[in-house]
Amino acid sequence: LHLVALNLPSSGDMRADFQCFQQAQLAGLTSTYRAFLSSHLQDLSTVVRKTDRHHLPVVNLKGEILFTNWESLFDGNGGQFNTHVPIYSFDGRNVLTDPSWPQKVIWHGSTAHGVRLVSSYCEAWHTADTGAMGQASPLKTGKLLDQKVYSCSNQFIVLCIENSFVSDPQS
Repeated sequence: LHLVALNLPSSGDMRADFQCFQQAQLAGLTSTYRAFLSSHLQDLSTVVRKTDRHHLPVVNLKGEILFTNWESLFDGNGGQFNTHVPIYSFDGRNVLTDPSWPQKVIWHGSTAHGVRLVSSYCEAWHTADTGAMGQASPLKTGKLLDQKVYSCSNQFIVLCIENSFVSDPQS
């Protein structure tokens, strides 16, 4: 399952699922991508299809392993990952080093177990209001689900996860 960032940072007012879908298509990726966010409809931990949560590794755009499987992100340790493995945007830039993302923080709106935090998800990702709050994780912690609250006006990294694995019919 590929974990890829949107090509630009975003405030808390975003159409993230649509952007993930659109940018994946533009990058020539054939699978379905969903935002790495809890929403008013779904907890982050359930975004990936149940049949793909245990046996597939979570990898970056170049196939380097970030997590042994989807479930391992939600063990309560904050989604600890190897910071030496880059996270790439759909256009191939490393969000950990590229200046297009000045703040190395990702939105997620979730607890460490991937459950939505209704008080901290920018009103279901529909507001960039300074007074509204969103749960996010500074990547320098080496965690995707660190528990920090920020104003929804911030421009942070938005990740997308391949939510169903489709094997290539050509291979």
